[in-house]
Amino acid sequence: MKKLAIFASGNGSNAQQIIAYLESHPTLRIGLVVSNKENAGVLEKAEKLGIPTRVLPKPDWVNESIVLDLLKSFEIEGIVLAGFLLKIPAFLVQAFPGRILNIHPALLPKFGGKGMYGMHVHEAVKNSGDRITGITIHEVNEVYDQGKIVFQASCEVLETDTAEAIAGKVQQLEHLHFPGVVASYFAEDKA
Repeated sequence: MKKLAIFASGNGSNAQQIIAYLESHPTLRIGLVVSNKENAGVLEKAEKLGIPTRVLPKPDWVNESIVLDLLKSFEIEGIVLAGFLLKIPAFLVQAFPGRILNIHPALLPKFGGKGMYGMHVHEAVKNSGDRITGITIHEVNEVYDQGKIVFQASCEVLETDTAEAIAGKVQQLEHLHFPGVVASYFAEDKA
């Protein structure tokens, strides 16, 4: 059984979808949920589903031994970023080459990079006048939102859509596609 970790900073709706999706998977399990925020909703959701959780405050993420020892202790072989708001340190990218997936709430390369997350992205899409947005699931490298694209899905943006309406459409795409993409990606031998 291959164990994955989910890193998340927020409410955890995507994490919850992934955990549920993999519950009956023959070769994959979520073995750990890690957050940089002790009050993140994802922690409570994971605990209710019987998934171990850990909080690593922002200063711990620069300490290679703290991060890697934690993942090793849970026998983690892959990482899924589901609304994780810290930059992944280079040592972690090197320790898990091609084994860290992120979801971005826009069609990269548009609306990506430092500071482009959550409502910032949806407001930028609205202000741009673009009539299409969506999600991008990509491998993580050392540069924000520039890893190899694994999957994209799009939705229409109406002229009357608010940033909140756009966020709702994008979240539907996330819940629909992210769990299955995670499963197919990590079911392949990435070690």
